[in-house]
Amino acid sequence: MSDYHKSVLLTETIDQLNVEFGKRYIDGTLGGGGHTSAILDRGGEVLGIDFDEDALDYVKKELGNEKKLILARGNFKDIDIIAKENGFEKVAGVLFDLGVSSHHFDDAERGFSFLYDATLDMRMDRNLSVKAKDLVNGLTKGELYELFYKYGEERFARPISEGIVSARKVKPIETTATLAEIIKNAVRVTKPGIHPATQSFQALRIAVNDELNSLRQALPKAVELLESRGRLAVISFHSLEDRIVKKYFLEFEEKGLGKNITKKPIVPSEKEININNRARSAKLRVFEKL
Repeated sequence: MSDYHKSVLLTETIDQLNVEFGKRYIDGTLGGGGHTSAILDRGGEVLGIDFDEDALDYVKKELGNEKKLILARGNFKDIDIIAKENGFEKVAGVLFDLGVSSHHFDDAERGFSFLYDATLDMRMDRNLSVKAKDLVNGLTKGELYELFYKYGEERFARPISEGIVSARKVKPIETTATLAEIIKNAVRVTKPGIHPATQSFQALRIAVNDELNSLRQALPKAVELLESRGRLAVISFHSLEDRIVKKYFLEFEEKGLGKNITKKPIVPSEKEININNRARSAKLRVFEKL
């Protein structure tokens, strides 16, 4: 695979999945295919799921001749249906990498990043009707505050919301650069090396793609698909996601479905963070079915 997507915690994740030759695995968030490629290298068979046509096209181009790979378009919240359609009803492992693929950030047209000036889009699935600019221009000040505070854990959610409402009275906020500048002017204190718009952009992306609800729906379905001693590995990049994963894993354990392998999440090494700064907030949790 190329550097199209630097898979975070790659070795740790594949090791924790206990990938075995001839066993079946589901990569519910295919992205650039880094994890899938590593599973295939160890002799596993993979069903790779993504709702982004660009991701599927890329992996098809890179790994198209791989006979042990099946690609399917869809949202990982529907993993049970997609698995059944493709004959992957009992598997040795399921992986969810909740991070946004590098190509989403690096493709300016997708509007995920404040590093490029582009239309505020942020839809992972281009068939979704609501774009980020629709939320920025359509939500009330109170709703914007709620979004940035809840999904972004942004302590300057109030001045950011006020700045947006004030700016859009003059003209609609259409681009990433415009929004980033508004946020920059509203945020009074920033962490070194982190752009002041980081948390707000993250919050918008989560809202546009309904990511937290998708995760809540996907986790129980993934455990159901596992065979005995099969493992579910989840990489999260946001404390809200990590809390959801931790909560569900504890509930699964209490119900006697299996055991939580990672009492504390596995995090990237300093070396990995230095190579790939996007890894800095990653956390890996693993659950094993009885």
